[in-house]
Parts: sequence; structure tokens; C-alpha cells
Amino acid sequence: MKICQLCSVDFTLYHFLLPLMRAMREAGHEVVGVCGEGPFAERVRAAGFRVEAVGFRRNYDVLHHVRVYGELVRLFQRERFDMVHVHSPIAALIGRLAAARAGVPKKVYTAHGFYFHEHQPWGLRHAFIGLEWIGGRFTDVLFTQSTEDAETARDLRLCRGPVIEAIGNGVDPVRFWPADAADAARHRLRAELGAGSDDVVILMIGRLVAEKGYPELFAAMKGVNARLWVVGNRLKSDHAASVDDAIAGIEADPDLSRRISFLGYRSDVDALLRAADIFTLPSHREGMPRSIIEAMMSGLPVVATDIRGSREEVVDGETGFLVPVRDAGRLTVALQRLVTDGRLRSRLGAAGRQRALAQFDEEKVVARQIVHLGLES
Repeated sequence: MKICQLCSVDFTLYHFLLPLMRAMREAGHEVVGVCGEGPFAERVRAAGFRVEAVGFRRNYDVLHHVRVYGELVRLFQRERFDMVHVHSPIAALIGRLAAARAGVPKKVYTAHGFYFHEHQPWGLRHAFIGLEWIGGRFTDVLFTQSTEDAETARDLRLCRGPVIEAIGNGVDPVRFWPADAADAARHRLRAELGAGSDDVVILMIGRLVAEKGYPELFAAMKGVNARLWVVGNRLKSDHAASVDDAIAGIEADPDLSRRISFLGYRSDVDALLRAADIFTLPSHREGMPRSIIEAMMSGLPVVATDIRGSREEVVDGETGFLVPVRDAGRLTVALQRLVTDGRLRSRLGAAGRQRALAQFDEEKVVARQIVHLGLES
């Protein structure tokens, strides 16, 4: 088969879809990536895949989206794909409509986390549900990462086709593994980033936008006796609320500015996880966050918010703690409890590692998709 993997930005194509593209190629199929042009697209090309650039924008510019729709229709008609597999909300909707118009036989949608969620205002939530329902009229197979999202999709009839499956999410256990006490690389990286041997380091990975829970995390750190490493930046295509004011508050506070480090985009996330002691992700919404799985696979206890996806990964009191959304006080308590109890960190981290190995192995997640799509070699 000739298969298109389509998403809004090259970051997604490289970081999240490349393992699936490789598995499809190994099964004997031709795979072409379609996304916005950028440096990560070149990395996908270096892996041996053709990548077609399309000018997606992550905003509400309807006229621009109409132009992209036309561009995709022409691309699909020219390429004659047997399957178009779409990801990310805006690209997924436009891509399915264009694939239907171009006569693509099979349209597959992986919802990495529906944009609607329980904490949204009623009107906005139902507007996003309506858009998902429209896209579902042009969907033959719907994958979700979380079981909760799959159940929601069935209840709301978000797929015309017969297949709605929760495929999970996963990471490579060969890349993500726990450090031991004698790990020289761990100690070297901690020293490079200003952490002493007695410091407890909390790691947060995520785009620098408010919906990732940064305002609450920064407020919580006032009462947590630890260092915080923040990995991530704000994408140019982001339209979510910024955290500029919160960062300015940190810069004006001598204690917080000493203990909170902004590391930007990093390609050594696996090493950073082995150098840290605790992982946190206090997001307002998620699909099924890979960063939590990476942390669990690395043997770290996790403090996350009680939202879909995250609560499917973290077992409260067993592999970490779940706290309410936008609750800086409860976040402070959970983090400080782990900071002051090394044995608890070790116990929860070890349990998280075992859970990740059993349920969140990337190879199993990819194989599940290959089977559901009937692409076995």
C-alpha cells in the first residue's frame, strides 16, 4: 500500500510518528510524510522517507485552512494514496475532508487527545465535539491513545467506520531506563546543571504554555525544597496562552530564579530523566502523555493532574500522585512529600518502571496499529 502520515508540524512527525512509519515500511508499504516544513522534517528525510511540506497553521484562520484543503486535495489526487493516516486536531480534520474529496479509499485518524475536555466552558466544549463529529463522518478507523477517549468516541459516535480502538502510547525501554547510584553520567549532568549531590531535582517536560500547568507549578515551587528543571519551549505555531508573566515572576524572585532552570529544547531527555529524582506534569488537558511514560520507564515517581490519559498512566499512591487541576496547594503537598522521603521515591519509581514495561512498550503499541490496519507483512 501507499500510505500518507499527516500532521501539522514536523516536530510531531519526527518525535511521535517515525517509529510507526518505520514499522509500516518494514511491513512492505510505501510511506510518505506530510507536515509543515521545518528542521525535523529533514531528520525524517534522513531516515529515508519522503516528506511533502504543507503550510498548516494551528489557528482559526478559516481562509488559510480552505487553501490548505485545496492543496491537500491536489496532493492526494496526484499521489493516489491507498490510506491517509491523520494526526493533530486541525490537520486531522482538514486532512480527512481532503482525502474524502480526493477519493482516498481508507481514512484513519489517531486522536492523541481530543481538544475538548471536562474543564472547558460548555459552549466551547460542544463546539469542538461538533467538529470531531463532522470529521468522524469521513473516518474509517479511529484510534485513541487512552481508553477513556475511546469510550467517549463510541458514546459520541465520532467515527463513521466500525473500528474505534484504544492503542495506548509507549516509549522505547532500551532508551529509557533507570540510573543507579554509581551512574557517572548522572552525576556529571547534574553538576553541569548546577545540582549538588544532596539536591532533589524535579523535572518537567512540556511546551511553555499555561495549559501545561506551569503557573501552578511555579507557585507550588515556593513551598517545595527542591530544584526544578523545565524542558521545552513555545512553538511558533502555538496559540495557547503564554507563561511569560509567570516566568517574569520567577526572574524577580532570587530564591526561585536560583532553583528553577529553563533548559529549552533538549535532545537528551533520557539522560535528564536519569539525572532527576521526580517527574511532574500538572497539565490542564492531555491525550496520553508520552513524557509521563518516559519518566516511569526511567524509574521516577510522577506527580500529575487527575485528567484523562494521565490518570490511566499514574496509579495514585502506587507509582506517584494525582492532584486536582489548577491546585497549586495540593501540588505543593505531593511534591514536597516526595522530596522529603527518598524511600518513597524509590518505591513508587520502581513500581512505575514495572507498570511501564508491562503496558507502555512502544514496540507493542506500534504492532497493535499494524494489526488493526491489516498491514502485516
